[in-house]
Amino acid sequence: MTSYIVIALFAVGIAIGWLLRDKDKTRKGVDTAVTWSVYLLLFLLGISVGINKEIVNNFSRIGYQAFWLTFGAVAGSVLIAWLVYHFFFKTDNEE
Repeated sequence: MTSYIVIALFAVGIAIGWLLRDKDKTRKGVDTAVTWSVYLLLFLLGISVGINKEIVNNFSRIGYQAFWLTFGAVAGSVLIAWLVYHFFFKTDNEE
C-alpha cells in the first residue's frame, strides 16, 4: 500500500510541476525547498545513526568499509561522467 501512495504522490508532483513549468519564481522556490528538505533528511539520518548503539559501537569497522565504498562510488561516477562527456557531448573544437 505504501508504494502506491509514493507512486501517486510522485505522479501528482509531476502533474503539478508540468502545470507550473513556466513560472520561474515557483521553480526557484521549489528548488530551495528541495535543497532544505535534503538537508533536513541528512540531519535526521545522522540523528538516527547516532542513536543506534550497534552502528556507533562498530563505527571503526563500518567507517573503513564506508570510506572505500564511497571512494569507489565517487571514482566510478567521475569516470563514467567523463566517458559520457567525451563520447557524447565533446565537440571537435574542444581539445
